[in-house]
Amino acid sequence: MAGARSESPHSRRAIERGDVIDGHRTLGAVAAKAATTTIPIVFGVAIDPVKAGLVASLNRPGGNLTGVTNMNVEIGPKRLELLHALLPTATVFAVLVDPSGLVLADDFMHGLQAAAGSLGLQLHALNASTERDFDSAFAASIQLHASALVIGPGTLFSARNEQLGALAARNKVPAIGLWPEFAAGGGLLSYGSDETEYYHLVGIYTGRILKGEKPSELPVQETAKVKLIINLKTAKALGITVPLSLLGRADEVIE
Repeated sequence: MAGARSESPHSRRAIERGDVIDGHRTLGAVAAKAATTTIPIVFGVAIDPVKAGLVASLNRPGGNLTGVTNMNVEIGPKRLELLHALLPTATVFAVLVDPSGLVLADDFMHGLQAAAGSLGLQLHALNASTERDFDSAFAASIQLHASALVIGPGTLFSARNEQLGALAARNKVPAIGLWPEFAAGGGLLSYGSDETEYYHLVGIYTGRILKGEKPSELPVQETAKVKLIINLKTAKALGITVPLSLLGRADEVIE
């Protein structure tokens, strides 16, 4: 099935499987689109596929591409709100973004800046284009006296969730990421689209195309489920009390 974890879920490559190309993530989808106009492509991306030029419209994609979008850019402001709920007196926050993913980073930052303005918060953008930039980004967060850190979307970060979670714990920075591995690695929170649903939808579309349906006639779908994971052990180490109301909303609590 397309999207199976036998390949990295955060692969940069478009992987050809039989008669359908599985264009995982933005880079893979763009590369696949540039490579062929005939082989059907099923993508899974966090960006707006119309804005990125992958499809003509969401309802009628046209061409040889269709797929699934997740909500990881759209719910970016919610991540900031969750951190603010845990740190209600904090006014300075930071966000880690990969500037090489221009569309993804710009859309994500636009949403966060709007949320920060409505909450009366100051937001600093920290750039990381390679793994080597992680340590300096965390150091900058501390120097800026940021009370907490939001990890942005993107292949660079999603492929290194546990590492970023461990860095957040080691630097004693309250942080929220997208994927469960971030919280498992030591991050305070993770809040993002449910990968099980995401890859299931990609797999369903791949199967339908293999049975003869045309990608041009299959509307782009958006995942609806999100998962909240709280690392209570990290919260205690940081001296943060997690409200019972928030614990009750969590899909998983790590103790």
